[in-house]
Amino acid sequence: MKKWLLAFLFALPTFVFAEDTATLDTGDTAWMMMSTALVLLMTPAGLALFYAGMTRSKNVLNTYAMVFGAFVVAFVVWIAAGYSIAFGTAESAAVQNVMGGFGNVFLNGISWHDLSGTYPTYVFVAFQGTFAAITVAIAAGSVIERIKFSTWLVFVALWGLVVYAPVAHMVWGGDGAYLFDLGALDFAGGTVVHMNGGLAGLVLAVLVGKRVGYPKSAMKPATVLLTALGAALLWFGWYGFNAGSAFGANAIAGVALLTTTIATAAAAITWMLAEWVVYKKPTLLGLATGAVSGLVAITPAAGFVGVGGAFIVGIVGTLFAFWGVTVLKKKLGYDDSLDAFGVHFLAGLFGALATGLLALKDNDLLWDGPLKESGDRIGQFIVQVESVVIVGLFTLIGTVVVYYVATALTGGSRVSEDEETMGLDESVQGERYMNN
Repeated sequence: MKKWLLAFLFALPTFVFAEDTATLDTGDTAWMMMSTALVLLMTPAGLALFYAGMTRSKNVLNTYAMVFGAFVVAFVVWIAAGYSIAFGTAESAAVQNVMGGFGNVFLNGISWHDLSGTYPTYVFVAFQGTFAAITVAIAAGSVIERIKFSTWLVFVALWGLVVYAPVAHMVWGGDGAYLFDLGALDFAGGTVVHMNGGLAGLVLAVLVGKRVGYPKSAMKPATVLLTALGAALLWFGWYGFNAGSAFGANAIAGVALLTTTIATAAAAITWMLAEWVVYKKPTLLGLATGAVSGLVAITPAAGFVGVGGAFIVGIVGTLFAFWGVTVLKKKLGYDDSLDAFGVHFLAGLFGALATGLLALKDNDLLWDGPLKESGDRIGQFIVQVESVVIVGLFTLIGTVVVYYVATALTGGSRVSEDEETMGLDESVQGERYMNN
């Protein structure tokens, strides 16, 4: 698939195709609508439960509200301007390298009968909006139990425009977008979603500060059962995330579905065995976390690798995440409450880099880049390195800026020590997780 074809699918959704140029395919349309629903399920159900079960019982509802609130705010912001920034076209070629224009604000210029390839542009907009929403929601896991709800919601709105949309544009925005033109491979969001959201979480964790009592006080999860249920829903929804990124009911979607399942199962086993060896206990929390790590790691590679590559990505990516959660966090001392950085950033980073090394040399699968153009695998790996460096730097700087703006607008980013001690369910949400 040549670069112009990917641009046809991604970057020209506002174009009204003539009947003899493109026609709606009902099978592709049905699959993309279903994929959108599956990805939507991942945030207000899957991720919210996954996070809520790991927090302390006095903060369960606040944690759920942060994820649910992030989803609805981020999606509205996506419609307002995020989509236009990510997939619109800027008048200046220099600007187009980093972001699209504002011609599609509030979907201006897009009609209900416009097509993106073989399915409606409206479906493409909604599908991509669910990606934007889950990305910022991932960052919530790093700062639960101490950030002000108002600050969080303002941060979500600004970050979706300032950080997420430009990153999505650079990687997926079609001809003229810098990393797209470079030939960076990211099938479903290793850089755009997981590195982006995970690094934003770490930046927030450092800027907001540690929870009261961390790391001396025990901070046990409210219920691992909710976390396991959330992981299962994430796995279920991830088929829309990865297989849906084939943009049709086609053979490449089948590749992504299989590689996603292989990597996730292998990753869950890997984390379980690692825990068994290191801590002498194979926990349910470890199984659930391992599965999510595998899902994250395979995301950028899902449509590019074969069976062997899926095993490698799932196993090694999860070992990176396990190391981040159990070793790196303790060594550096940051309070990443629910390990958004350890799981999402590190596993996503490995998956993005491994894509360059493990992608099949199959021009029907590859989008573009040195591997497809000339079989240059080292060149492709260098492109992947450049993509993770650029996304990392952009996210780091952008998140710091957005954090300070949100903090200024809301009069500080942290709840009071009394509110934190009481628990944010009662002090902020005015609710209780369990009523006696």
